[in-house]
Amino acid sequence: MEISVIIPVFNENGIIEELIGRTTKALNEISSSYEIIIVDDGSSDGSLQQLIKYTKSNNRIKVIVLSRNFGHQHAYTAGLKYASGDYVAMIDGDLQDPPELLPVMYRKLISENNDIISGKRTSRKGNIIRNCIISSFHSFFKKAVQLKGLKDTGNFCIMNCQALNALLSMKEKTRYLPGMRNYIGFKQDYVEYIRENRLKGKSKMSTVKLCLLAADAIFSFSHLPIRLCFFIGFFGAFISLIAGAYALYVKIAGVALKGWSSTVMSIYFIGSIQLIFLGIIGEYIYRIYKESQKRPLYFIKKIYDQEKSESPGTINKKISEN
Repeated sequence: MEISVIIPVFNENGIIEELIGRTTKALNEISSSYEIIIVDDGSSDGSLQQLIKYTKSNNRIKVIVLSRNFGHQHAYTAGLKYASGDYVAMIDGDLQDPPELLPVMYRKLISENNDIISGKRTSRKGNIIRNCIISSFHSFFKKAVQLKGLKDTGNFCIMNCQALNALLSMKEKTRYLPGMRNYIGFKQDYVEYIRENRLKGKSKMSTVKLCLLAADAIFSFSHLPIRLCFFIGFFGAFISLIAGAYALYVKIAGVALKGWSSTVMSIYFIGSIQLIFLGIIGEYIYRIYKESQKRPLYFIKKIYDQEKSESPGTINKKISEN
């Protein structure tokens, strides 16, 4: 197999026909030897039934059905483990990342002897406030983790087998694939594009989910939160020392004001800082706890693939052994 394309899908019934049509047309420009692996991440709107029809009419289309919704990053991981192509591409199922860019990325990967080509967003269409928040996160994340090439790159990419094997060797449960992809190194480059609006429907990544993903990214790849606790604590101790010296001075001088306001404010200030610190430490402890559970990232309910006869039980067993 020349190239595999991984597409996670969650309740995208309205655009599946165009998604498969545009992706197939783009891949035909690259090679006749390809596979499209669509991961159904617990859809409930008829997306799966429509996908099954395509697997019967086109043996290059495979569908992995997860037992429930495990999340975007885990769905990608399921597809990456199942891919058999010499080159593997990742693209979201909402058509905001254009499949037509895949041949351009493939040619750049081959002609310039790269290992990974990512899609870099020069701008975004859609909600301005949402786009500003996402752009701000990418800028902050790039500075926080001190890795190159992260700004404005998401899941959209193509890589060779060596880079894929390195990516799959990372076993953490809390996954942020763009950061993991950058972390493994290798020779990486990008292709610029403008990210489109969703073709139909509403985004499945709400603002809350985006914030949770951002937290996973920061806590997984940066020591900045815990380092920030140290500096804030040091600064608070310094301020407290000055305040204590001033309180002692006004007491000796006999000009101290009576009242509880300063005392109460000090207690609230110190207490709030302690709660923030406990929250940050708790985030790290929670992630350590999740890693120690050693639960599988996902469970496969069924695989629709005319060329492979492995049962979901066999696939899940292999995943557990890995």
